[in-house]
Amino acid sequence: MAQPTAIVLLSGGLDSATVLALAQEQGYACRTLAVGYGQRHAVELVAAARVSGALGALEHRVMHVDLAGIGGSALTDARIAVPELASPGIPVTYVPARNTLMLSLALGWAEVSGARDIFIGVNAVDYSGYPDCRPEFIAAFQRLANLATKAGVEGVHFRIHTPLINWSKARIISEGTRLGVNYAQTVSCYQATADLAACGRCDSCRLRREGFLAAQIQDPTRYA
Repeated sequence: MAQPTAIVLLSGGLDSATVLALAQEQGYACRTLAVGYGQRHAVELVAAARVSGALGALEHRVMHVDLAGIGGSALTDARIAVPELASPGIPVTYVPARNTLMLSLALGWAEVSGARDIFIGVNAVDYSGYPDCRPEFIAAFQRLANLATKAGVEGVHFRIHTPLINWSKARIISEGTRLGVNYAQTVSCYQATADLAACGRCDSCRLRREGFLAAQIQDPTRYA
């Protein structure tokens, strides 16, 4: 049988890099998709291309949407500071509709390319309170994918894979290390510099650093 193909959303961070390696281990030939949405840490797009190439994806694409035009997030509005301390509730780094739009772009490419599987690195354990990282959202989007596409109407079943949904950051890092992911090529920081140095202070940096400590694996992150 022909090797199945999958679309993998690839941000350039350690979660999505691990998802790509996991999808490949499961036998998928992967096309990777990064999305420029007006994020202040657009340097992550450079990391995504690097990770895709290093892990041998079939193809890598970058698509663009203008979420900076909407604003409402510290990641898309320069007037809102990126928090450096954890806070209760949904943080200001939540980007309205981001995962909905990213999955929609991946779904469109999947339908046109003949892929029936989409992988995304959402995580409901260390998810920082983002509502679009919950299992309920993923299940709802999968139903939408099969209702709102020509392929779905004709009987094709799209599947949204979230292998990290219930994993701790330490487990993600341990599994990625086992699969040969080079985390030095990834960037998770919301304030990364142009040369991919992390701030070491934002919430994303904190979760990443704690994950390496818990996994007892040396952190290869280069901090500014």
